[in-house]
Amino acid sequence: MAKRYKAAAVQFEPTMFRKDENVSSLLALVEKAAKDGAKLIVTPEMGTTGYCWVDRDEVAPFVENIPGPTTDRFSEVARRYGCHVVIGMPERDPETNLYYNSAALIGPEGFIGRHRKTHPYISEPKWAAPGDCGHAVFETSLGRIAILICMDLHFAETARHVALEGADVICHTSNWLAERTPAPYWMSRAFENSCWLIESNRWGLERTVQFSGGSCVIAPDGSIAAVIDSGDGVAYAEIDLAASRARRVLGEPTFEDRRPEMYMNVATNTFAWNPSDFFKLYGHSPIPPGRRSHVGVAQFAPERDVARNLATIEAMADEAAGRGVDLLVLPELCLTGGPAAKADLAERLSGPAVARLIEIATQRRMHIVAGLAERGDGVFHDTVALVGPEGLVGSYRSVHLTAATRSWATAGDRWEVFDLPEGRIGLLTGYDASFPEAGRSLALLGCDVIAVSAAQRGAFVRGHGGTAVRQNYPIPTGPDPWHWHHFRVRAGENNVYLAFANIFDAEQGFDGKSGVFGPDTFAFPRCEAVQQRGAGVAAMEIDTTSSGPYPSSVVRRKDLVLMRLPHLYKKLIEKPRGAPA
Repeated sequence: MAKRYKAAAVQFEPTMFRKDENVSSLLALVEKAAKDGAKLIVTPEMGTTGYCWVDRDEVAPFVENIPGPTTDRFSEVARRYGCHVVIGMPERDPETNLYYNSAALIGPEGFIGRHRKTHPYISEPKWAAPGDCGHAVFETSLGRIAILICMDLHFAETARHVALEGADVICHTSNWLAERTPAPYWMSRAFENSCWLIESNRWGLERTVQFSGGSCVIAPDGSIAAVIDSGDGVAYAEIDLAASRARRVLGEPTFEDRRPEMYMNVATNTFAWNPSDFFKLYGHSPIPPGRRSHVGVAQFAPERDVARNLATIEAMADEAAGRGVDLLVLPELCLTGGPAAKADLAERLSGPAVARLIEIATQRRMHIVAGLAERGDGVFHDTVALVGPEGLVGSYRSVHLTAATRSWATAGDRWEVFDLPEGRIGLLTGYDASFPEAGRSLALLGCDVIAVSAAQRGAFVRGHGGTAVRQNYPIPTGPDPWHWHHFRVRAGENNVYLAFANIFDAEQGFDGKSGVFGPDTFAFPRCEAVQQRGAGVAAMEIDTTSSGPYPSSVVRRKDLVLMRLPHLYKKLIEKPRGAPA
């Protein structure tokens, strides 16, 4: 098996109704990449035909079987140059005459396998059936290769599934639109799964739809190894299988630290029904009415001194109160020492630190979320407490523990959600939020807001230099130092407001970058407030109301969550081989 090899992402603008010309142009680009030494070459979604078909009748002359004439032509190139090619095209199933948006993997020996797009975008239901092949991983001489198509990647479960199956590389064929690329979702899927992602996107204008280009190769740490902004062309990068097989996210072995027994509701779809009806079924746990309110996050450097930390928290609460904040989220372990927290500073929830935190919240008539090392009965926990004028509302014990935290703390065993005037609130620690299953679990419990008390080192934010692709206002195209924020993606994929409060301590490697992020990552200008560097508070207004009997806001409808296909996600809840029953 080749442990290092050159990969290529092909960018191309097909022309509708000119399939033969499109195939010839794609063959030329693929052959160029092969001559340049690329061993894995990925082409765009629907690259042979164009994308914006209005119905089955219109696309019918251009669909074909897989394998078939088009895959045969690319097989010849793969055989001649000893490479692998992924080709995106509309497929006809000869047994049912159903059409699919598909991609075929071809190797030097010919056709290897196909992926049929499982999560349709708004256009596919006009002519294509949802994919029925699941999410396969193909064993090849280049390692384990998976294919996802465009909208598939919006759903954290798809990339997680193939990563759990051992994928080294995700080949993502797409016709991505409505934002500057490389898209944050692409980067997060590579980053959270510690795998390579080869992104082949189309560009150009078709039937008034502007496609974004930005084809690229993304490394397992979320960085862009190679990119082509606009126009036809090829982006090249070297794939190193050792980088993906380490399966480490921000230095932690996240795949070893997964808790599948905690993810059982990932295989359900609570938002298939009107959430106003669903959550009040049997009179149990109706979603609160919600309201317009202000949520803030505070970042600072906690010390190994509870009294000094409380003084800092009080000052932060004063700043937040002056800005009308109703719910303030503070960093992980900030009461009892931040990343230096150990069992010797741990306190009970009934102890003086939480009592003083309640006083601070009561005096300012706000709710406060803060982390502490909790002393239990013979054990300790990395805990997040929620307090307010009514006292201790509740607490959450971190389900996922880093290696450092595991040296003194015991993991929790349940998710916690709380109903406040601001809406339904879920709590996580920073390491929890690195696991897509955690945010999804809280979203499926009906959360409007996820409060993340974090102590997160490393790079989870990357900028963008700007794009030449022209987008309709207000989609941004210029430079942006905040183009990708991993925890903004967490908010959007779960249609929640996410309040991420991180430690800022440059000497200890904590870079802050706290923020409150809105529930729709495709809403521009962005609905968010961020604290870039230094101690301080970022705050913004949120709206968790919903008028009428059916949800009228994205945070209550959860449009993206509704489109999940949970029957495909069972891999996420399987115990690892060899795990105790």
